[in-house]
Amino acid sequence: MKAKLSILLLIVVALITLFLLYETGGHWDYVIPRRAKKILAMILTGSAIAFATIIFQTITNNRILTPSILGLDSLYMLFQTFIIFVFGSTTLTSTDRNINFIISVVLMIGFSGVFYKLLFRKEGQSNIYFLLLIGMVLGTFFGSISTFMEVLIDPNEFLMLQDKMFASFNNVNTDLLIISIVAIIGVTFYFMKFTKYLDVISLGRDHAINLGVNYDYVVKRLLVVVAILMSIATALVGPITFLGLLVVNVAHQFLKTYKHKYLIFGSILISIIALIGGQFIVEKVFTFSTTLSVIINFVGGVYFIYLLLKENKS
Repeated sequence: MKAKLSILLLIVVALITLFLLYETGGHWDYVIPRRAKKILAMILTGSAIAFATIIFQTITNNRILTPSILGLDSLYMLFQTFIIFVFGSTTLTSTDRNINFIISVVLMIGFSGVFYKLLFRKEGQSNIYFLLLIGMVLGTFFGSISTFMEVLIDPNEFLMLQDKMFASFNNVNTDLLIISIVAIIGVTFYFMKFTKYLDVISLGRDHAINLGVNYDYVVKRLLVVVAILMSIATALVGPITFLGLLVVNVAHQFLKTYKHKYLIFGSILISIIALIGGQFIVEKVFTFSTTLSVIINFVGGVYFIYLLLKENKS
């Protein structure tokens, strides 16, 4: 296991080195800091999405689900569309990325808090599948409202909104990176006391309760962790729907273990490889003619269909 993780770590280091040093033209002081910011954004985003997805799949006991099904991506786009629809593209919340980031994260975490509070009002009501159904319905509802507003706004303002529809690492704000690092470290410390329960929860609700886990209590806290991580990743670079699904399933197939201490670390490394390797291809092969999220969503979508067909056969 340690050998496989070491291989992934070596690939990450090699890709970071290649991304930093490829075709600098001798302008080290100009090129390196800008590329380092991109790499840091990709590491934070990849880590948050992989981390959140593996927790979410363990809770739901389903490997073809991603936290996007809770509707957080759609809520983010609804907020961005609403700001431009009502106030225009020159408003402070559209132009100042720090304010936009903080409001987006607070809104998504607040939505998740209210959502979970209503669904888990009484002990024993923690029906995960009902939660997923409500999340899917709300996500579709938010998406429909966003589409309605998008067709009514000025085409020039729609172009600005279009930039927020796809994840982008080309112009990362350093201030957002610092806020994101602090938030992710805080969430990680909070999560650490629940790490020991993940292997047991993956056996299913009944087994976990029989083995002494306070299932409802732990699952509620883990869902909050998932919501915060997904909110940070989405608000930082934009929605990337299939990245989590892709990297977590690859981690399961590559590592072939049930132990989450290895799966979480392996998923994060694979996620970083996918983002840095994908961004390198976008910049050097496609010369920015497409975006990284388009490639990841295409590959992830194909992989998702493969998983569905595979599960259907089994």
